[in-house]
Amino acid sequence: MAHSDAFVRQRRRLLLGATALGAAGALAWLRPEARRDGHNPYFRALDAALSEAGLATPTLVLDQGGLDYNLSALNSHLNGEYHYRIVVKSLPSLPLLQRIMAATGSNRLMVFHQPFLNTVAEALPQADVLMGKPLPVAAVDRFYRQLTSSTSGFRPEQQLQWLVDSRQRLEAYEGFARSQQRRLRINLEIDIGLHRGGFTDTGELARALTTIDHSPWLSFSGFMGYEPHIMKAPGPAAWLRDRAMARYRDYVSTAEQHLGRSLTDLTLNTGGSTTYQLYRGLSGELPVNELSAGSGLVMPTDFDLPTLAEHRPAAFIATPVLKLLETTRIPGAPGLGRLQALWNPNRARTAFIYGGNWPATPVSPAGLTDNPVYGRSSNQEMLNFADGLDLAEGDRVFLRPHQSESVFLQFGDLAIFDPARGAITHRWPVFREG
Repeated sequence: MAHSDAFVRQRRRLLLGATALGAAGALAWLRPEARRDGHNPYFRALDAALSEAGLATPTLVLDQGGLDYNLSALNSHLNGEYHYRIVVKSLPSLPLLQRIMAATGSNRLMVFHQPFLNTVAEALPQADVLMGKPLPVAAVDRFYRQLTSSTSGFRPEQQLQWLVDSRQRLEAYEGFARSQQRRLRINLEIDIGLHRGGFTDTGELARALTTIDHSPWLSFSGFMGYEPHIMKAPGPAAWLRDRAMARYRDYVSTAEQHLGRSLTDLTLNTGGSTTYQLYRGLSGELPVNELSAGSGLVMPTDFDLPTLAEHRPAAFIATPVLKLLETTRIPGAPGLGRLQALWNPNRARTAFIYGGNWPATPVSPAGLTDNPVYGRSSNQEMLNFADGLDLAEGDRVFLRPHQSESVFLQFGDLAIFDPARGAITHRWPVFREG
C-alpha cells in the first residue's frame, strides 16, 4: 500500500512538472521577439528624402509610386465595366484628386462635407458631384450662398446631386428649392443592408418619387446604395453582395415602373474601397452602373483586407524622436516598466516623439509600440523599443494611419515622395475643414 502511494505521488510530481514545462514553453513561444533591425532600405530612403527637404515636424507622406500602383490595380479591376466615382473625404487634396481624375479618366466625385463641396465647385468646375450623405438644409443654403459659379463655371443644377434619405428631408429640400427658386437634382439613398439610414420600403420610395414628379424644382437623378458592410458582416462576401444587389434591384424596378422607363442613364451608385473588386465581370447582371472608392488608393491599415491584397500602402506619418530614455518608467508604479520589458523586450527603452495620439500604428523601426499603461499624448507620445535598436534623438519614426479621411487633414501639406528619385518632389495642400 505504501509502495502504491509513493508511486501515485511520484506520478503526480512528474505530471505537474511536465505541465509546468509545457506552460513555460508555451509562454516562451508566445513572448514577443525583440526587434532590433532598424529601418529597412525603403524607410531609410524616405528618411533621407525628408531630411534633404528640411522637414522636421510631423508630416503626412504620400508615396507617389504606391499611389500610381494602386491606380493601376483599380483601373484593371474596373476594366471599363462601371463608371468610377472618387471619394473625396478619403483623398482630401486638390492635386491628389486631379492626379486620380487624370489617371482614371473620371470626373465623378463623391463629397461628404459642405466646405469641401464649395472647394470642389470652385477648383474643379468640370466635376460631376454626388453627395455621399444627406446634409441639413442650412448647409445646402450655405453652399449656394458661398458659390461663385460665375467665375468657376460649375453649374449645380446640372452637375450636383443632393442625397436624400427620407420623405421628411425631401419635403425640406423641396421647400428650400421652391423658396429660392433653385432646381435641385435629387439622388435617393436606399438601404441595401448597412441599416444606417435611407429608404427601406418600396412604397415609401414610390411616394417620394411622386413628390419629385409634382415639384417643378426637383428632378430624380438616381440611387446611392452603400454596402461596405459586406466585408464585416458574417457570411460569404459573394452571398452578401447578391443579397444587397437583390434589394437594390427591387428599388430600381419600383422606380422604373413608376417612371415608365429605364434608369440606365441615371446614377446607380454602390461600392466602396473594400468591395469594388466584388463586381468584376458582373456589370450585365447587376442593377448598378457606377462604383465608389477612395481609401484603397492610399491604403491605411483599416483597409488591409483580402479584397485589397493587390494594393500597396502609400501613406505614412513621419515624425522625429525628441527624447530617449534608457529604460521604461511608469509614473506611480516603480518597477512596472521593467516587468513590461521582461515579457515584451520591445518595451525596454523609451522614445518620446514629436506629436502623437494619431489613429496610426508604428511600422518603422519594427518593434516600436505605444505603452498601454502610460497612455497616449498628442504632444510628446511615448513609444517603446528594444535594447540594441539603433535609434537616436532626431531620428524619424514612421507610422501607418488607420484611415485617411481625417488623418490627412492634420499635418498641413502632404509631402509627395517619389521612390524612383528618392526625393520629396512636391507639397500638395489639403482641404480646409471649415
